[in-house]
Order: sequence, then C-alpha cells, then structure tokens
Amino acid sequence: MKKLIKIEGMSCNHCIMSVKKSLSRLDLNDVKVVIGSAEVDFDESKVNEKKIIDAIENSGYQVKK
Repeated sequence: MKKLIKIEGMSCNHCIMSVKKSLSRLDLNDVKVVIGSAEVDFDESKVNEKKIIDAIENSGYQVKK
C-alpha cells in the first residue's frame, strides 16, 4: 500500500535525514522523504500506518491528520 503522509516542522535536509532514519527501522518496501511529506510503500501485514506515524513523530515532527 502506498501512502503520502504530510509532515509539519520540516525545513532542511537534516529534517529529511532524521525522518528517513526513523522510517528505516521499519519493514517498509520503499520510502521517499521530501520537506513536508513522506511517500511510504508498505505491506499492511508487516507494518501498520500507526507505526509509521509514530516513527515520524518520534523523530520530532508532527504528522498532519
């Protein structure tokens, strides 16, 4: 499943790397992070959307609902 997640508080490449690092700990098929969003491709039987949102928020950014 592909999901575009809007992220608040990102402003630079450090922000992008921080989000990528947090998401890399999850079993995701593909991740593309740019300032303001992350496009995530994942298998719902391995990872749920809440875990992805938690990983982003644990890296210090707010997910737009």
